[in-house]
Amino acid sequence: MMIVSNSSPLIALSRIGQIELLPMLFGTILIPSAVYQEVVTQGIGQSGSKTLQQASWLTVEAVADPGRVQYLLTTLDRGEAEALVLAQEQQAKRLLLDEIKARVLARQLGIPVIGTAGLLVLAKQRGHTDAVKPLLDALLANEFRLSSRVYQTALAQAGE
Repeated sequence: MMIVSNSSPLIALSRIGQIELLPMLFGTILIPSAVYQEVVTQGIGQSGSKTLQQASWLTVEAVADPGRVQYLLTTLDRGEAEALVLAQEQQAKRLLLDEIKARVLARQLGIPVIGTAGLLVLAKQRGHTDAVKPLLDALLANEFRLSSRVYQTALAQAGE
């Protein structure tokens, strides 16, 4: 299964030492050029930069229609806009992103979305982690924005 990811889940998973969940759960991960620039080039020395630069399971792909990206820049940042367009162009099974505006727009366009918390629940359901709560707590300790509603929903879905 191939998915497209935005930068925030990559950074968040790197900060809590769970980036390897991505290839275990999805196989191929595509990221647009803007996400690579943000995480690897501009984020040199930060969480995820070196790991993603060396990840064999990660593919960087340029969007085919930069005009569509330009249009989305009125409401989204470049990484989100490119991720959304790339997910459509590549007919990705899922788009991994956390930002509310981008998630709403992706759903309106018929793109299935999963966030970082949902990914952790999926990892538990597939036997790649024993518990979600410590991982959610680690995200919060690393300044990841997570509403109490999403936190509680993730725990309920994980049976915790």
